[in-house]
Amino acid sequence: MTTAQHTLTVFGISALALIALLMFRPELGKQLTHSLFPLPMAEAQAVEAPALSALMEAPASVQTAVVNEAPLTKEEKALLGTKKQQQWVTDWLSKRYRVANDATNMLVSTAYLTAREIKLDPLLILAVMAIESGLNPFAESPVGAQGLMQVMSKVHHERFQEMGGVQAALNPVANIRVGSLILKDYVTRGGSVEAGLKTYVGAANFATDSGYGSRVLAEYRRLKQVSAGQRVPTSTPVMASNTPAPAKAPAAESGITIKVLPHNEIAGL
Repeated sequence: MTTAQHTLTVFGISALALIALLMFRPELGKQLTHSLFPLPMAEAQAVEAPALSALMEAPASVQTAVVNEAPLTKEEKALLGTKKQQQWVTDWLSKRYRVANDATNMLVSTAYLTAREIKLDPLLILAVMAIESGLNPFAESPVGAQGLMQVMSKVHHERFQEMGGVQAALNPVANIRVGSLILKDYVTRGGSVEAGLKTYVGAANFATDSGYGSRVLAEYRRLKQVSAGQRVPTSTPVMASNTPAPAKAPAAESGITIKVLPHNEIAGL
């Protein structure tokens, strides 16, 4: 367990440092991409070989765990799409949220790997990340929500224990994983996507979530269109919003629209 904690901590810190570097020095990303992937990025492995050096810099144990994952089922392949579709999503999000393409690629790849592991729709994970933080791994709200998926780390501190503690909340790998697990749990317990989103944003005990669920769902639909090869404007009015729902409950989360894949099967919305 200690070794696993250290492994994930080192991996996350490496990813966080690289994301910050690529956000401010995009030209370094191009050089790194060329050296790591002699083929065009669209032809590089998407899910099995995550963006840039996020996996390259990970400890050997993490690399082995990724490489040795069980083959995808037919349903999982349909959900996760192709490497070309993942690149379309990366390019669109990069332009929409004005984040360096290489940094966006790292976040997208991490979301896809997490989706494969815990059985969520990666596009829905990305939709929540976009609405919650605008793909900013350093985002923090006045009420204590942190990171890409605006996780309330003080409330969900137990989920971070195996990842090094609550200080890992701004670690993009840990944040995406914990946020996705929380969302999956809320949707399962709530019995519907809408109920899960209301709980995630802290509005479970209120009549409305102030439109939060609609914003996430709208972004999810755009991402599905992008993944299908359609041209979708990057300047639509619904952009990232860190504004919590009125009277946000401190024990709640900011959330996502999600497809839960229980027992390794895809459950439709």
